[in-house]
Amino acid sequence: MVNYSDEEGLNCSYTYHLRQDKNGFIWIGSDNGLFRFDGKEFKQYGKKEGLKNIDIISCEPLPNGEVFILPFLNDFAYLKNSRVINLNINEYVKNQFSSSIPKVTRDGNRLYLYGNLNPQNIFIYENGKVKKIPIPLEYGKRYFATLRFEPHTYNLYLHDPHQEDILVYNIITGKKQHLKAGTGSMICEKDDLFVFLNKNTIEVYQLSAPSGIKKISSYDCSPQENVFYGLIDKNNKLWLNISNGGVLYFNQSLTEKKRNLGTPIKILERYVINNVLVDKDDNVWFNSRNNGVFFISKSLFANHINLPVKSNSDYIKAIAKDNGNIILGYNQSAGALISKDNRIKNIILDKGDKDENISVYLKGNISIFGLSGKVIVHDIANNTSNKIYCSLKNIVPYTQDSLFFCTSGGLLTYSLKSKKTTTLFPERVYTVFPYDKENLFTGSFSDLYKYNIRTRKKTLFLKGYYFTDIKKLDDHTYLGATNLNGIILFNTQGIIRKIGKNDGLINDQVKKIEVENNNTFWASTNSGISRVELTAKNQHISNFTQTDGLPSDAVAGCAIKNDTIFIGTSKGLGIFSIKKLLTQEKFIHKKVVINSVSIENNEHYDLQKSLTAYPHNTVIFNLSFLDYPSLGKISYKYKLEGLNNSWQINNSSKVIFNSIPPGKYTFRVYGLGYNGKQSYASSDLTFHIKPLFWQTWWFRLILAIVIIGTLLMIISSYLHKKKNKKMEKMEYEKKIAELELQAIKAQINPHFIYNCLNSIQFLLYKKDYLETENYLDIFAKMIRKTLYYSEKTFMPIKDEVEYLTLYLDMEKLRVKDLFGYKIIISEQVDQNWTIPSLLIQPFVENAIKHGISGLKDRKGEILISFDYTNVSLRITIEDNGIGISNQESLKKDNSFGVKLSHKRIETFKQLFDTNIFLEINAFPENNRQGTQIKLYIQPYEK
Repeated sequence: MVNYSDEEGLNCSYTYHLRQDKNGFIWIGSDNGLFRFDGKEFKQYGKKEGLKNIDIISCEPLPNGEVFILPFLNDFAYLKNSRVINLNINEYVKNQFSSSIPKVTRDGNRLYLYGNLNPQNIFIYENGKVKKIPIPLEYGKRYFATLRFEPHTYNLYLHDPHQEDILVYNIITGKKQHLKAGTGSMICEKDDLFVFLNKNTIEVYQLSAPSGIKKISSYDCSPQENVFYGLIDKNNKLWLNISNGGVLYFNQSLTEKKRNLGTPIKILERYVINNVLVDKDDNVWFNSRNNGVFFISKSLFANHINLPVKSNSDYIKAIAKDNGNIILGYNQSAGALISKDNRIKNIILDKGDKDENISVYLKGNISIFGLSGKVIVHDIANNTSNKIYCSLKNIVPYTQDSLFFCTSGGLLTYSLKSKKTTTLFPERVYTVFPYDKENLFTGSFSDLYKYNIRTRKKTLFLKGYYFTDIKKLDDHTYLGATNLNGIILFNTQGIIRKIGKNDGLINDQVKKIEVENNNTFWASTNSGISRVELTAKNQHISNFTQTDGLPSDAVAGCAIKNDTIFIGTSKGLGIFSIKKLLTQEKFIHKKVVINSVSIENNEHYDLQKSLTAYPHNTVIFNLSFLDYPSLGKISYKYKLEGLNNSWQINNSSKVIFNSIPPGKYTFRVYGLGYNGKQSYASSDLTFHIKPLFWQTWWFRLILAIVIIGTLLMIISSYLHKKKNKKMEKMEYEKKIAELELQAIKAQINPHFIYNCLNSIQFLLYKKDYLETENYLDIFAKMIRKTLYYSEKTFMPIKDEVEYLTLYLDMEKLRVKDLFGYKIIISEQVDQNWTIPSLLIQPFVENAIKHGISGLKDRKGEILISFDYTNVSLRITIEDNGIGISNQESLKKDNSFGVKLSHKRIETFKQLFDTNIFLEINAFPENNRQGTQIKLYIQPYEK
């Protein structure tokens, strides 16, 4: 039984009625406001929250989430989305309710409120509004107690406590019907059941078809059982509140219609209980007058009321068995014997002595209680005791007629026959176990030894283990309970296996071991009890705690009798069927309740609506996991899908997220109970983090456009400036190039004329006047064309061919036909294409002057060809002259005409962005001599 009071947050002195809402929250009316309990925290609604009257008798939770608050006398209010809303209807309902609060009937989200005595009106509350229906009934001088109102039939049930009469009155038609029932006052009612207190007799009546009432059960109260209130719980079982303390529970359904209710179980007889609530999970809650709220879980309550051994709630420190009998040792100089037929016999050893039991032993009528300062050998049959003074640590069976006493002064043997002790060796021993006739395992504070009784030789066996108990599992395997290292399985050679908390054991600090069979044993700890079932390579562990019905998690030890296990705890004895314990649920059949979601300063309760937030918002999920048997020792396993898919565990009921990026997320959460069980399903909530305006796609698009536009403008401006500078530079360079071109052209004319005059001078020197005349005629033509084309930047190919022909004819005349020439124009070449003027002639002149002029063994030949390569115009000038040896000779060539041509090519490239490539090579064939010049030019159409 757990008691919730001021220390746990229930800061009031008087509690009244208990209610449970659709989600499972417990609501408690008190003299200090209304409290809501989720198993972990009490949330108070008082004056600070807006209540005008904090003396709250009861409340009515509604399916729509509202909680109607019923204060003492007046100032009705309701709770919606955790906010108190006062109805302000005091004048409207003035003098309508004769007792502290009205009677209430709920029908969906509608409440019907009416007086307890001679009601005048029925007030209907729905969705924050109140209206009334008059009751047109003349009571005269009679006083009727209101039993109940039926909303669907509009029948009002009234009872005259002094006469055997129930008046059924229809407030719409005015029809009356009288039912014969007992006298006395009504204690409680539910559905078609009514419970009356007639003097000292409890009488149960049931409505019967079509319009009758029948007494189905009764119970005669003792003079001490002064009943002042009652309840029919959800299972139709009756609870009766006793004014001088306690509550009576009848463990049978009233619908079974047994004539006698049977003997009730009295609970909490030291406390005045105002109200009882059996919740949805069959846990039981008790509101006390001045001692807060008591709680007992379903499993523990079932164990308590069905316990074959009654009236045992003492602090058990030790437990042992013998031939079906169980011996208990308490935390004082006392104990108890539980016989085979489950009758309990208390044993008082030293009355008033608080010396607690360390270990107990039972064989027949001999019970031995090992207290911390002495051993008491108690004869159960004769009720006599003998004392042996020693500082006991453990009692371990040795032979059929002897025991080991492990003490701080050494290891003693005790003879059951002679009742004498013998010291085996004088060293502190905590536990001992004989593994053959001559050898023992003996445990000190930190090590386990092997001890030979015959030779009295002690050998260190296992170092660093503080053994609290040793048991034999099978012929070759032993179990050791340790103080810090869990369970050690070992044989005479060494350790076989270790089982600890990491393997599923409930705690590494193990007090006692009880063997069930060769593969199974139980380990008792301060955190509960573990059942360990060994397999070939592993183990299956089941843990049991208060949530499974144990009176307490502090387990001193256990004893097994057939399928029944007796578990001794700090709050009494638990008796269970092992089979039923093993059928425990693997999950908790509850889900986490998401009470609200706080986004910045706004708290959202209607979670059916879509939730949105922004990245800078703090999002807080307010949670409750209503697993009351866990006694507040719960945690939450959660993850935020879309952000992080790994599970997190948090003990706080608030889960906080900061700076969540924009996107759609699902918050998924499981509840974890005290013993690690998980809720059967997750609670999920989807929400959306909207991007800030600067995180939206359209803003990013606009920003990208602006940035790209700005960059383009900057780049464009930069390129424009660069282009302008380049254009300025090009203009400047163009002017320079034009000047250079003009200068080159100016040089071409004198150079050409100079060469021609040299030739004329040579002819006159030879007195060849006829040839001179011909030469002068051709020269005149050449001069005219040279002067004409030197002014032009470009000239057509056909004019270039004509000009070259004149020049070659003139040169042939000068050298007396020492060479021949050919000019070939490919069909792919358009003769109207234009090329830089006077560019080819210097190369032809160079071929004559330096190539064929010095030939003596053969006639010179010059071939000029124009060809198109789909990319550029290729002009080839070939001669069969003396040729060149390497590229260096070209570089050393001091022909003025060639130099001018080179310079013109560079000027044309710079001035007109024209690609002109010059290639000068010796003939590739080894058997030929001569030079080949190739010009690659991008032609222009005329």
